[in-house]
Order: sequence, then C-alpha cells, then structure tokens
Amino acid sequence: MSLAAARPQGRARAEPPGRGPTPFARVTRPRLPRRRAVCLAVLPELQVGCGRPGERVVRGSRRRRGLWKADMAKLLQPPPKFLPSEWHIANKNQYHRAEAQRSRSERLVAESQRLVDEIEKTTRKSQSDVDKKLEQRLEEVRFWKKELDNKLEQLVYVTDDLLTYQTRLVNALESMKEPLHITQTCLEYREKRVGIDLVRDEVEQELVKEAEIIRGVMALLTRTLEEVSEQIRLNRSAKYNLEKDLKDKFVALTIDDVCFSLNNNSPNIHYSEKAVRVEPHSVSLEDWLDFSNSNVEKADRQRNNSLALKALVDRILSQTASDLCRQCDVVDTAFRTGLKETKAARDQLAAHLAKVMEEIACQEKNISVLEKAILDQEGPAKVAHTRLETRTHRPNVELCRDVAQYRLLKEVGEIAHNVARLKEALAQAQVELKGLNRRQLALQEEIQVKENTIYIDEVLCTHMRKSIPLRDGGDQGEGAGGLCPDAIC
Repeated sequence: MSLAAARPQGRARAEPPGRGPTPFARVTRPRLPRRRAVCLAVLPELQVGCGRPGERVVRGSRRRRGLWKADMAKLLQPPPKFLPSEWHIANKNQYHRAEAQRSRSERLVAESQRLVDEIEKTTRKSQSDVDKKLEQRLEEVRFWKKELDNKLEQLVYVTDDLLTYQTRLVNALESMKEPLHITQTCLEYREKRVGIDLVRDEVEQELVKEAEIIRGVMALLTRTLEEVSEQIRLNRSAKYNLEKDLKDKFVALTIDDVCFSLNNNSPNIHYSEKAVRVEPHSVSLEDWLDFSNSNVEKADRQRNNSLALKALVDRILSQTASDLCRQCDVVDTAFRTGLKETKAARDQLAAHLAKVMEEIACQEKNISVLEKAILDQEGPAKVAHTRLETRTHRPNVELCRDVAQYRLLKEVGEIAHNVARLKEALAQAQVELKGLNRRQLALQEEIQVKENTIYIDEVLCTHMRKSIPLRDGGDQGEGAGGLCPDAIC
C-alpha cells in the first residue's frame, strides 16, 4: 500500500489536548510547495496535475484566470504537518517496499544464475553439437575427397593407357604405308610384263584385293584414332572437373579443420557481423552431393567408355593384323604358284627349244647331205653326157640306136630325175630349216618373256615383299613375308 493511498485526503484541525478529533472535522486542502506555485504562476495556460495522488487536477484557462489567482494565494501557505499514524504507515510502507524490492532482487539473482547456468549448458551443448557436425562434415568431405582421388587416379591411369593406344594406332597407320607402297609397286612392276604374260592372273587379283584391304584397314584405324582422341578429350574434361572439385574440397577441409580446432581460448577468434548470414551464392547440401556425385558418375562413365574403347582397339588391331597376315599369305601363295607355273612353262619352252635346235642341226646336216648328193650326181651325169656325145661321132651305120644308146639316154634321164628330186628335197629341207629357225626365235623370245615375268615376280616383287614385317615363327625363305600383330601394335 502506497503512502499516498494510506494517507487521508485531508488532515483534521488540531484539537486541544485531551480532546480527540471530531467525527465531522473539516478537512483542509493541503498546500502545495512553493515551487509548484511558481510553476503554475509562470505557466498558467498548461494543464498540469500539481496535487497529491488522489486530488483533483486543476485545469487552467484564460477564461478562469480569476480562479487561478485565488488558488495562488492558497499555494503560498506553509506546508502541512503529518500525523504520527501517517509516519508509522509511511515507515511500514518503506519496509514493505524494501522487502519486496529485495525479494524481487533475490529472485532475479536466482533466476539470473539459473539463466546463466542454462545458457552455459545450452552453449556448451550447442558448441559440442557444432563440433560433432563439423567432425561429421570433415568425415563426409574426406570420404568424397577419397572417392574423387580414387576416380581421378583410375581416370589418369586409363587416360595414360588411351595415350598408349593412340600411339599404337598412329604407329599402325604409319606401318600401313609401307605394305601399301609395296603392293602398289608390285602391281606397277607386274604391268611391265610383256606378251602373253601380261595377264590378269590370280596374283594380280590378290594384290588388288590386298591393296583394298590395306586401304580399308587404314580407314578403320583412322576412325578409331579419332574416337580415341575424342575419348581422351572427354577424359581430360572429367579429370579437370575432378581436380577442380578436389581442390575445392581440400580448401574446404583445411577451413573446416581450422574451424574444428577453434575453442573458446583460441587467440584468433573475433566477432564478424557479415558472417552471420546465408551467402547468396551458396548451395544446398543436396546440390553439393549431386555435384560431387555427378563428377564421380561422369568419371566412371568415361572410364568405362575408355575400357570399352581399349578392348575395341585391341580387337581391331588384332583382327586387322590377322586379315592382313592372311591376305599376305594368300598373295605369297599366289606368287609361289604363279612362279611355279611360269618356271614350268619356261622349262618346257626350253626343252622344246633344245629339241628344235637339235632338229635344226639335223636339218642342216640333211641339207648338207642333199647338197652333197646333188653334187655327187654331177659326175655320173657328166659321164653319161660325155658318152652320148662321144658316141655321136660313130661313123655311118655304126651310129646305131643300140641298147647301150637307149640305156645311156635312160641313165641321163634317171640322173636328171634324181637330181630334181634331190633339189626338191633340198628346197623342202631349207624351208623346214627356216621354220625351225623362226620357231627357235619364237621360243627364245617366249623364254625371255617368261624370264622377265620370273624376274619381276621372284626378284622384284617377292624379294621386296620380304621387307614386310615377318609373322611370328614364319618361314623366312622364298616367298616369306606378311604382317604380324606386333607390326601394327
């Protein structure tokens, strides 16, 4: 209870000793202090509550100036005195208010201590929870960093393998130039065959097929090389993303590790108002996980594509090498077969040439015999003619056509007929000799054609084809050659 509320509205007039206050004592208005009177005198137009609590507030106005002047006289009276009961009541009120204030203060102290303990406990719990979250975050970032490191290592390894395969493909393409040049040169050499040997035989057909196979292999290797180069580019792009992500995660690990190591006694802790906000360019945890997972999946996808491409390159190199080796064997076999047939034809021509030359010798001998026989008939013919001429000198009747005369005439005719027959045989022998000579020249020319073909196929082509890389365990003798997988791998 306040002093103003406990105090009566007015104080009864003091009674003489021995007399108590009358029940209907007149209550006088308490006097205001001088400072309030001065305040009201200076500012009469203000509406100021100058009375004690519970008194009616005097409101001034210019129209009631006279009333103010009357009140001013009352305010200048001396201050009233209080009763003992009021004094006791005022002291009790002070005691009660002090006790209440002290109780409130004690409760506030206890509440403050409880609040301090609660906030300290909450702060420790919150800080411990933050430390645990930071530790979990560090473990999570380390896990993803390890995953990215593994994927990066695998991707670098498979990219190095692809670079090796790229070099193998480049070497394979380069190694195709020599076999193609050899095949084309063999075709050009075989165009220099002459005569009947300029034929589109099995060797030429297989050489043309070999050239087509080599060109097809080169086109396939070129496309494969382009695919490998593109895959290397994709691998390097994925590698760049992994390295960038790893670099960011390393920085994040360093920062979170520093944050995890901070405590209340760390020297570098401070307030930062700008940090207590969400960064506008920050991402959510799901976006962060999706980003790292996307990099890992992309690296896995490119690694799997690289492994599949490596297997494809191995199959292509092996298959193309096998096809080229098989076709090279076919060409070499065709060369051997063609050379065998050509040499057989040459040998037969040589045998016939030998027989023709032998026959020429016999015919020349026959001509000599015929010529000698014709010459040998001159003596008997001259003898017969001389006898006939001599017998024409017989005199008179002795010039008789006797048996001897008829026999001489017959002998002369026989000799002439025989000489004519010998000359006819000689003419025929000379014709045959000319035919044999022409046949000899034809056989010699044909043998030269065969020798030229053998020289082209055996000396030029087959010898040049030996410079093609040999097959593993292949024969290095005549007709050996071809391509082995190592030659283009």
